[in-house]
Amino acid sequence: MSAPAPQPAALPVGTTVGALVASGAQCLADAGVSFGHGTTNAHDEAAWLVLWRLGLPLDSDLSDAPGSLKDQPVAPADQALVAALFAERITSRKPAAYLTREAWLQGVPFYVDERAIVPRSFIAELLVDGGVDEFLSDRTQQVLDLCTGNGSLAVLAAMAWPEVQVTGADISPDALAVAQINVARHGLQDRIRLQLSDGLGALPGPWDLILCNPPYVNATSMAALPAEYRAEPELALAGGTDGMDFVRRLFAQAPACMSEGAVMVLEIGNERAHFEAAFAELPVFWLDTSAGEDQVLLVTREALAAYARLTAQ
Repeated sequence: MSAPAPQPAALPVGTTVGALVASGAQCLADAGVSFGHGTTNAHDEAAWLVLWRLGLPLDSDLSDAPGSLKDQPVAPADQALVAALFAERITSRKPAAYLTREAWLQGVPFYVDERAIVPRSFIAELLVDGGVDEFLSDRTQQVLDLCTGNGSLAVLAAMAWPEVQVTGADISPDALAVAQINVARHGLQDRIRLQLSDGLGALPGPWDLILCNPPYVNATSMAALPAEYRAEPELALAGGTDGMDFVRRLFAQAPACMSEGAVMVLEIGNERAHFEAAFAELPVFWLDTSAGEDQVLLVTREALAAYARLTAQ
């Protein structure tokens, strides 16, 4: 029989928001849960869960400063609700975003559930901070977010460039149903269309910009993923033996679907070594993100077309 999941310790009447966060963080740490779906540590995740469960703003001040919510008392009934949420997080090993049905990317809220992976792409930073603008032009009008998942990058692209039309595409009808919720949530139905497609199969373009956060996790890493990641759709993560199966097919299809001067922004996470081994002759630009310069790359249509000719010889 497995041991019962650790739960926040019983706290006396008069327990505060700050005490619940501290208790919850200790519980998460003791249980050995994994993070990476919006938070990176036990304290931040505990704060997220406590504030969400109590209906308080997620950016609430929990410092020791006067006026902070840290010392606000919590009624016993609400303490019990918080404890139940922590117990569910620990026993289910689901990412917190699946429990709250919300994830934030670059300060923008998105609905999410188990039909799509929790949004966390570093491409989002580049959209908000203008990290790819220098590669675009006035001709950039048609933008494709391939492997759109819950539609977060499509929404952020439409927000970043009000003059463009965006298509969000995915092989999963379930993921597209989640994306539709987010397109409607942000009132972008007139500028974002959603398309079911296996790769570029139903997306002839021509596209001026392709954004893609594809399945890229290699087989060895897939086998070692924590339970929180295994709770997500495998289809959105598994990239084959070296993680590059989808990318190979994408690069073969892309030149015919891109306009002259078009570029592709591709996230490959921690797979740079596998990427460079698979595409040694392909010149790319590595883009700077908060995780460094080896997570996201940009490649031009011209480079992809030249690479296709080279490998066909």
